[in-house]
Amino acid sequence: MPSVAIIGAGFGGLCMAIRLQMAGTATYTVFEKAGDIGGTWRDNTYPGAGCDVPSHLYSYSFEKYASWTRRYPEQPEILAYLERCADKYGVRPRIRLNTEVVAAEFTGERWRVTTAAGDVEEFDVLVAGVGQLNRPHLPDIEGMTEFTGTSFHSARWNHGHDLTGRDVAVIGNGSSAAQFVPRIAPIARRVDLYQRTPNWVIPKPDAGFTLPHRLSFRYLPFLQRAYREWIYRRVEATFYPALRRNGWSAGYVRGLALKHLRDQVPDPELRARLTPGYRIGCKRILLDNAFYPALTRPNVEVVTDPITRITPRGVGSREHDTIIYATGFETSDFLAPIEITGRAGRTLAGQWKRGAEAYLGITVPNFPNLFLLYGPNTNLGHNSIVFMIECQVRYIMACLPHIAARGPMEVRQDAMDAWRQRLERKMGEMVWQDGCRSWYQNADGKVTGNWPGTTTLYRRLTRSPRLEAYGWG
Repeated sequence: MPSVAIIGAGFGGLCMAIRLQMAGTATYTVFEKAGDIGGTWRDNTYPGAGCDVPSHLYSYSFEKYASWTRRYPEQPEILAYLERCADKYGVRPRIRLNTEVVAAEFTGERWRVTTAAGDVEEFDVLVAGVGQLNRPHLPDIEGMTEFTGTSFHSARWNHGHDLTGRDVAVIGNGSSAAQFVPRIAPIARRVDLYQRTPNWVIPKPDAGFTLPHRLSFRYLPFLQRAYREWIYRRVEATFYPALRRNGWSAGYVRGLALKHLRDQVPDPELRARLTPGYRIGCKRILLDNAFYPALTRPNVEVVTDPITRITPRGVGSREHDTIIYATGFETSDFLAPIEITGRAGRTLAGQWKRGAEAYLGITVPNFPNLFLLYGPNTNLGHNSIVFMIECQVRYIMACLPHIAARGPMEVRQDAMDAWRQRLERKMGEMVWQDGCRSWYQNADGKVTGNWPGTTTLYRRLTRSPRLEAYGWG
């Protein structure tokens, strides 16, 4: 079996490592820049951090966990699940923590991996499992460095800073803000939420699993399999069409969101500020029950005026002692800041200058034996990314025997061109460029994040590698 370097120990990197371990090979190493595993679920520890995908679907198919305590899991439980998986499948000895990969170069036959400490090792195959949500994005606002209070990004939460009685400015109103604002509003003196564009929000059908539920899932595993399959089919059939320009369920989901807004926000002026002016699905749809009620509190104000600058004492003319940036992540610069160099000195950053792209979201011309997990155009707006990751890992595992037999494997440029054309045709059926900007797009407006098809289609396309799409040696 070829030797494999895996970058990242989140859901993707761990899945790849576990599958290699299950295949009976120890010829892999996982490089993790942080001091522990977990990826985004290690980093995002803000109050209320959780997932908007049901827990029984947001888990590996080979490790169906029966003891989830909630229908929608929160961060500590997801992280604990990943830690259990790492322990159960024995991959921890192959993980190098506090080891950041800064560069990787294809030498003609192998990948030379360089760490921040200057160590250099060679591997046959390089798998990048760094994901799309790992580098916090900070906006470019005049005066940010002049602020004399405490400021931090939500993905780097300052747990040593007590928000009790504070005057807090929250910049950004996406999924992270929707989760932590209801937790901080009851203790802060004042919260100003700076909103550039409102989000569509639908009810979150959350509930706890009772002990009888958990015991049933554990001792009657067919019930857990059936429940997981029911969730998968329901979200695929209902929410994917809502993301299509002519999808049948768009009106249904929009009506659900408008009713949710009417029910939870009685003030017509505030309701108007919170009503999006773009098509539902164009930006990420939020599932939440506590965000709107928090915004109606007397100590919370939704501010829609543009931010012109940050002063030493707060945002614009308002005074604050704390600023929290809920401004998302650098999602379009895949693999940055790692310097990836392929054939003939080509850099991945240079090849992707106009937007990241990969065949099936997994392989890239001019970069033999490089495989991506959660790569370009594989994010979802309606289902579980863990499903997509497992499809990609299965595909990579199927490629490894061919690499062992035939040498380096590189997707052909004509196959990439045909894939791009197919992707663009499919993308034209979606709503992601219909009058809004989102983290699904790069700076030029190209959608580099999302997959425009069903997950069942992606599973079919990645079931096994189409060998005629590749060159060898």
